Amino acid sequence: MSIDNICKILAEKYPRDFARWLLTVESLNIKVLKTELSIEPIRADSVTFLQIESRILHIEFQTLTKSNPPVPFRMLDYFVRLVRQYDVPVTQVVIFLQETSNEIAFTEEYVNEMTSHRYRVVRMWEQDSAIFLNNIALLPLAPLTKTDSPQQLLSQVAQSVAKISNKDTRQDIATYTEILAGLKFKKDLIRQFLSEDIMQESVIYQDILQKGEQREALRFCMFLLSDRFGEIDSSVIEQVQTLKKEQLEALGRAILKISSIDDLMAWLEQNQSN
Repeated sequence: MSIDNICKILAEKYPRDFARWLLTVESLNIKVLKTELSIEPIRADSVTFLQIESRILHIEFQTLTKSNPPVPFRMLDYFVRLVRQYDVPVTQVVIFLQETSNEIAFTEEYVNEMTSHRYRVVRMWEQDSAIFLNNIALLPLAPLTKTDSPQQLLSQVAQSVAKISNKDTRQDIATYTEILAGLKFKKDLIRQFLSEDIMQESVIYQDILQKGEQREALRFCMFLLSDRFGEIDSSVIEQVQTLKKEQLEALGRAILKISSIDDLMAWLEQNQSN
């Protein structure tokens, strides 16, 4: 399966997410258009056309900067053909997947002496990883985003993939993610973080660790409270038991400053609402 084809599959399977990312619009009325326009056939492995209300979003994924015809001219060509066939506004976005210094990746306009035509360019290596890590549709693109620590980024990606509850979806997204990550990282590093068994073990381990830390923090707080106030009413204990690990740690630091049960109740009321 080609890199471009994976991106096309994602855009057409999750059109609302791509529209939200690229157009910042929410729409329930989105239609994937067939890549069939008059004259010459469309490069269907890399091009997606989404009709959103009365606008077409044309997305083109590029791994390489060299193409025939060149990207700027192809954007003009597609624009004219789309407007002629559908007669609606067209937003064109070229997404360059692999980092490059080639000027084509920084060109957003076709120009000759008779005409000019503008389009948008997204360079994945400049994108903030946050929106990709928190969205299943965009997650396979996350390894290509900006980072100062490849290991940390791949670890975050692995955690996000492993949290996908549906097994089939998780396996598909994991496969797409691993393939796209190959554009940027060495195979050994990818497998270190993105193999299915490692992701599952990592999530399970983190869950066990967090629960263990929670129990230890609760046990420590109950010991301090018992030592300071003796027997404590069960209603107070129940409130303490609902605290998160970070809140229990804060309570442990605050206990020495709490001089009465009333002060404790006031502290709980204030911190449970945060």
